[in-house]
Amino acid sequence: MQYMQEMQPVMQSVQAGMQNDRSMHLARRFLSAGQVSQMLGIDRSTVYRMAEGGRLPAMKIGRQWRFPAEQIAALLEAPGDLAANSAPGGRALLLSVQDALPLIELAAELLGVMMVITDMAGEPVTEILNPCPWFSEHSEDPVLLATCLADWKKLADDPDFETRFCTGPLEFECARVFIRIGSQLVGMVVAGGLAAGDRDERGLYRLSAERRAQVLASLPTIAASVSRLAANQSFGFDKANME
Repeated sequence: MQYMQEMQPVMQSVQAGMQNDRSMHLARRFLSAGQVSQMLGIDRSTVYRMAEGGRLPAMKIGRQWRFPAEQIAALLEAPGDLAANSAPGGRALLLSVQDALPLIELAAELLGVMMVITDMAGEPVTEILNPCPWFSEHSEDPVLLATCLADWKKLADDPDFETRFCTGPLEFECARVFIRIGSQLVGMVVAGGLAAGDRDERGLYRLSAERRAQVLASLPTIAASVSRLAANQSFGFDKANME
């Protein structure tokens, strides 16, 4: 209780910073490693290790880790180990993505697209893989991050299951496919960073019609692989609970 009281000024400061306009509100949902270190009472190197190991919700923007404020705050209120505070489906997704990350990153490079895995709230559980030059150049822009978060949330809420390209608020094309555990949707594979037209002179990826079709055909296979790993992880959780 005393610890929570000591942390109240920190949380009030974070919450106060979230009262601005909507785009900045989204951007400030993310904390720095230093802020997380102070809130959780652990040193910064431990924060980095936990982020790398998937024990803290985090994403990497450029060379820096960013942490969703609401999820970090929830860890302070929930009892038990940090790695056990999410739903089984979310834990299974997080662990399966860590196992599959090298293959997902390779797939993004071979297909020539940016790629990210998110949960069903649109929150990223991986860093942006294979970012295009334009995205890398602007990766430290908080408005860019806020826009991506809003777009991923919109994609997660879209009930259309068809895998197709669409143009988002950043004026480049992306496509998404859902990750499942049984009948439960637990996340998405999002591929993007494609120029929407020949007149776009930004450093975006440009693919032929054949390569674009290959991306759409490959996304369900990638999602199915992550789904199988997540299902195995979920089975492991269930078995452990039964024992």
